[in-house]
Amino acid sequence: MRVALIGDVALGLVAALLVLGQSVVLAQIAARSFTGAGLAAVMGLLTLFVAIAIGRAAAQWGFEFIGRSAAASIISTLRLEMIAGRLRGGGAATLDEQASASIATDAVEGIGALEATFARYLPATILAVVVPVAVLVVVAFVDPLSAVIMLLTLPLLPVFMWLIGRRTAQHTEARWQALSLLANHFLDVVRGLPTLRAFNRGEAQATTIEEVSEDYRRATMGTLKLAFLSGAVLEFAATIGIALVAVTVGVRLVEGAIGYESALIVLLLAPELYLPLRSLAAQFHASADGTAVAGRLLDQIDLSGDVPPGEATPPSPREASLRFEDISFSYPLRSEPVLRGVDLTLSPGEMVVLMGPSGSGKSTIASLLLRLVDPSQGRITAGTLDLAECDASSWRRMVAWVPQRPTLFHGTISENIWLSDDPCDESSIHAAAVDACADEFIRGLPDGYDTMVGEGGRSLSAGQVQRVALARAFLRDAPLWVFDEPTANLDPDTASAIAATIQRLRSGRSVLVIAHRPELAAQADRVLHLDAGRIADGAAAAGAGS
Repeated sequence: MRVALIGDVALGLVAALLVLGQSVVLAQIAARSFTGAGLAAVMGLLTLFVAIAIGRAAAQWGFEFIGRSAAASIISTLRLEMIAGRLRGGGAATLDEQASASIATDAVEGIGALEATFARYLPATILAVVVPVAVLVVVAFVDPLSAVIMLLTLPLLPVFMWLIGRRTAQHTEARWQALSLLANHFLDVVRGLPTLRAFNRGEAQATTIEEVSEDYRRATMGTLKLAFLSGAVLEFAATIGIALVAVTVGVRLVEGAIGYESALIVLLLAPELYLPLRSLAAQFHASADGTAVAGRLLDQIDLSGDVPPGEATPPSPREASLRFEDISFSYPLRSEPVLRGVDLTLSPGEMVVLMGPSGSGKSTIASLLLRLVDPSQGRITAGTLDLAECDASSWRRMVAWVPQRPTLFHGTISENIWLSDDPCDESSIHAAAVDACADEFIRGLPDGYDTMVGEGGRSLSAGQVQRVALARAFLRDAPLWVFDEPTANLDPDTASAIAATIQRLRSGRSVLVIAHRPELAAQADRVLHLDAGRIADGAAAAGAGS
């Protein structure tokens, strides 16, 4: 933003100088016209006045264009940085610590609100310093007394801006919190509509939304009242300053203490003195939303990163064993650790099934293995190399992952199966879908593999989404598979077919499966049982697997 801001300041300074020149030329034209000069005598000045007006308009256009272009660029960068910050901070593993609607509001409305700050408020701040100084210098040469009056009345505007601005910041923060509350509550209601209808709670929730919306309306109206009050107060202060200058100049003009041309220059420049400060106040209120949410945005962008990037090249799981050594892990907002002293080894070509009750930490082990998060204590090694020292992107290229709740993105089914950046062809996509028992239902869709699916795969059932996610994993030639409940939402026959496919395709791969159902446990090399964040001893684990 610095280069654009410097360019904006330069154009603003040019515009300020052109304003001064325009006022001086206009005063000379008026003075000569009133003393009897004809059109020919002032034609040169008129031409100069038109040229200055065109130059001022061009400078103002450039000022706006540079500011808005830079703002659009930096807003796009901020959104990317916010996503990068969430990825550095653990991505899906920490996403649940903040409501999804709140994150979406920050990313869209919050960062969008910063456009006024970057495009208008920051340049207006510079102009509010540059233009009044230039005007005061010119007026001081023309009429020192008027310059003294301007210098005495000018501080009234920033004082009023500061007093009202403090209240505006408080009200804007309250309004933004009300908006986040409304967004979160509305999203919860939308997600739970079937449940609400089943329990006849629709009207009660509609009343709650109405109350939250009313709170947001009151907060918004309170902020608008302050904005209107600010505008009225600053207009009043500017009017007082201009009136004092006009009265003193008029009296002295009648008495002959000041020339007509000098008086006209002072009167033309007086409004230009206060205009930048009034514009600054207006832009302050326009940028208040972005300023109020900026702290939260920076927290999102500056997530410390539970996962340092690493630089070492990771070894392939086909050649190196993966070991969890005394691993413990705690989520930021939870008092109790999810994992406690976990020791686990996954040898090359081995299939390990991890079983245990819900909430015992099974999915957290998958997140650790994917380096979505790093352990709070202990280390994970690939061969002799600590996984925390490895390049995270290079490591994830070696992993095929099916999460517990797969996501389909907006696009065709083929695009959703081919999600990685590895080269691929249609025949490979179809073969992966056949392995995942998805080919039959995909070909039955209106456009087959070119059928568009929306966010979250809204047009598909949970079982169909699961099979597309499995096809995505089968398509990826990864030496390590991490499957979190891969047969969830599938009927027994399909689950058995998927288990047979995994058994057939797992040759040469290391496989970690989190499962509750017996199809995969029966084919595992080892079955481990996780309970209360700890892995049971071998006998207990074997008994649980059988």
